[in-house]
Formats: sequence, C-alpha cells, structure tokens
Amino acid sequence: MQPFIDLLILNSVKTQYIASLILDTPVISSTFLLTLLLMVGLFFFIRGSVKERTQQIKLIAHESEESLLQKLQAYLSSRAYQLASVDAEQHQAVFEGIVRPSWFLAIFLSVLATIGLLCLMLVLSFLYPSGANWFLGLIVLGPAAGAFYWRGAKRLEKVFLKTESLLTEGESKTLAIVTAHRDELAELQKAFPWERPSSFVRQGDKEDKENKGE
Repeated sequence: MQPFIDLLILNSVKTQYIASLILDTPVISSTFLLTLLLMVGLFFFIRGSVKERTQQIKLIAHESEESLLQKLQAYLSSRAYQLASVDAEQHQAVFEGIVRPSWFLAIFLSVLATIGLLCLMLVLSFLYPSGANWFLGLIVLGPAAGAFYWRGAKRLEKVFLKTESLLTEGESKTLAIVTAHRDELAELQKAFPWERPSSFVRQGDKEDKENKGE
C-alpha cells in the first residue's frame, strides 16, 4: 500500500512541476495577449451592432411618379413607417419608424461575450491563481452585451425619399432617390422591379432644352 501512495505523491509532484514549467514559459503570456486582442475585437463588434449604417441609392421605376409614391407609401407603412413630412415643391417625403431589436442577435451577442469573458477568466486564473474565485465573476458581465444591443438598437429610423420624372428613349420613368439604413434599402430593392440608373434625362432638363431650341 505504501508504494502505491508514494507513486501517487510522485505523480502529483511531477504534475505540479510540469505545470510550473508551463506557467514560467512565455506561452501563457502570449495567450494572455491574444486573449486581450480577442476581447478588443469583441468589444468593437458589439459596439458596431448598434451603429447607424445610412446609405443612399438611386433607382428607376417604369411608372408615373404619383403611382410610385402611392406604392412606396403603402410599402413603408407595412414596415411600420409613418409619413412624417412632405415637401411638394422638392418632391421629397420623410418617413419615420421605430426599429425593433432582434432577439436572436441579442442572445447571440450575450453568448459571444460570455465565451470571450470565460476565456479571459481562464487565462487570468493561470496568471494569478489566488484570484481565481474573483475572476469567475467576469462571466456575469456576458449578458450585458445583449442588454447594450437591445437598448441601442431600438431607435427612431428615417427614410428620405425624393422622386423625379425622367425621359429615357422617349419613355417616361421615375427616378427614386432613397436614403435609409442599408438593411432597409436591401429589402426595398427586393420589393419592386427596379432599374439601375444609367443614362437618363430629367423632365425639367428636357423642357429647358426645348425652350432654348425655340
């Protein structure tokens, strides 16, 4: 029995010795540095989830300006946008709506932050074993990422719409200039059979040329 106990003690000593050698090498320091870089990238990723990404696109519709405005207003109303203001002279309209946060993204960010904090906790526990119990509390901060996204993503979004009549190869069309969040623009392009602008002449420019010719 005594030899067996001595063998266990010897194996335990060897294990502690090997662990001390690992901790004394630059490996744990490099791991700690990489973990910090991971946390920095994770921080900016979570921060970017609530960043406004407004873009502007120009699209052409094969229909009259009045018909297009009615369809766009009905489409935006179906997506919880309301008409906020209209400038008849400039052919501009502004729609407003509250963006709803995504439950999936909130849970995903929370899980991602929890995993990142868990990795940081493990590395810190190797560096400072005496504070391992305190580092365990870092995991509690994981759900804060989802809460941060939920608070920042719920905001008032605006869609700026401007329309102009066009003459392209003798056919009347309507140019729509839309400024909104890029995700909203992507859905808008799928909802209607748009044409990308190439060479076109505005209705007002055509009339000016005819007046000059006279």
